Amino acid sequence: MMQKLILSTLIATAGLAGCTVNPVTGERNFQIYGSDWEREVGSQMYAPMKQSQGGEFILDPTLTEYVEGVGARLAAQARRKDELEYEFSILNDSVPNAWALPGGKIVINRGLLVELDSEAELAAVLGHEIVHADAAHGARAQSKGMLTQAGAVISMVVLGSTIDDRAAREVAMMVPALGAQMLTQKYGRDAERESDEYGMLYMSEAGYDPQGAVELQETFVELSEGRNQDWLSGLFASHPPSRERVENNQKTAAGLPAGGDMGVERYQSKTAYLRRVQPAYEAYDEANKALKEDNMALAQEKLNTAMSIEPRESLFHDLQGDIHALNKDHAKALKSYEKAIRANPDFFYGYLRRGQMEYQLNRLQPARNSLGTSLEMVPTAEAHYLLGMMDKKNGNLDSALEHFQTAAQSESESGKKANRELVLMDLGRNPSKYIASRAAVDPENIVWVQFANQTSVPIRNIKFRYAWLDEQGQTREGSKTFRGPLPGGEQDQMKLGIRLANSAELSQRVRVEVSSASVAE
Repeated sequence: MMQKLILSTLIATAGLAGCTVNPVTGERNFQIYGSDWEREVGSQMYAPMKQSQGGEFILDPTLTEYVEGVGARLAAQARRKDELEYEFSILNDSVPNAWALPGGKIVINRGLLVELDSEAELAAVLGHEIVHADAAHGARAQSKGMLTQAGAVISMVVLGSTIDDRAAREVAMMVPALGAQMLTQKYGRDAERESDEYGMLYMSEAGYDPQGAVELQETFVELSEGRNQDWLSGLFASHPPSRERVENNQKTAAGLPAGGDMGVERYQSKTAYLRRVQPAYEAYDEANKALKEDNMALAQEKLNTAMSIEPRESLFHDLQGDIHALNKDHAKALKSYEKAIRANPDFFYGYLRRGQMEYQLNRLQPARNSLGTSLEMVPTAEAHYLLGMMDKKNGNLDSALEHFQTAAQSESESGKKANRELVLMDLGRNPSKYIASRAAVDPENIVWVQFANQTSVPIRNIKFRYAWLDEQGQTREGSKTFRGPLPGGEQDQMKLGIRLANSAELSQRVRVEVSSASVAE
């Protein structure tokens, strides 16, 4: 459904706008996608992108209101404030990052908030992201690069977790490819310069001291020199700090009115709870790392520390469920995921994992309900695979095939298992869908059939039917069988026993098709 929505949006709202005036800078820019496209696409991507990064941080509603208030104060200065729908939220993610989607959907991670020292620095972050939306940097990038192909509207985002088994700790989430592109793309120097410069202007117009943006960039430069890869993969990957940016911000600040609100004490007060529980999230991150390294004891120890500091955090209960699941204690895992859902009923992960545990415990109708709820929040390969298995057992083969086809787009363990089920169910009916074949000639004009297994599953007994026109113009037929097995992703060839007088005659005289095949057990 998400694919169809986004595709229809791309078709309906992408107009040939050509050169337009940048509402922020006043410069003329090439832009195909207009404000309707920005609003629609941004709105459709917002929820799944937030789900894919930990969901919203909900334990301190006053902090969320505070960030929303600072964002609204800045958005009031935006040149397209009446055209876009600005919205601000905090993501429950330790990676220091912030990003903007087209249309004004802006987030800042919990992990970045604890690194800031003042409201002016917060305003610098949000102002920068507001300009990315206000100046249509995402739409301009799409217009220039045409990153979105008509059919390429979903992408798999793989997140670390403990899904399936100890060897496959990943959740393959199907989110809009356009969203994934925009979060990972590096804006050009011009776009970053514009966002720095005009973000500071918006700060000043909103009554903030633009010196906060200078201090922010200085902090980022210092942090980038000594921080781990999480920083590099987050904020700094898309907004690389540099001494040049510090100097540019200093020049911009010099041209703006001096003074303004720094809001140091106010910021420290509003973020007091977050700073108090920061050790819990640090312990949680260490627990996740230990679990990925198969150090179960250390993971449990660190998680216990986290939960003793803040027992209300749903992510902690999710991780406790993951540990129980790895120990094959599905009943205990189920209870932990239920606690996670009660703590945060708006995050998909607890529902997905509860559904997996219910499936393991043969509670199939509750499993179906839980997995269905998770899919309403964000599609995952795991949910589609398990729903496909249940539909297959119940004889709902068309529905099962649909679920398997969706899941098989993922390279996760669940995606691979879905691919196998898909091939098992459909290979007999549509062998040519999974085995590509074509006729070819060698230097002696002898005809061969070349074929490739397009699945991840080994296939054998591949039977080819072929027909050709002989020298008298008579149609002749034959068949060949490749016993195999042919491994997934591999290709091979066989002679057909036909010799042509001229290789150029191949396409007119020879036809080959796959008539049957079977999965190699």
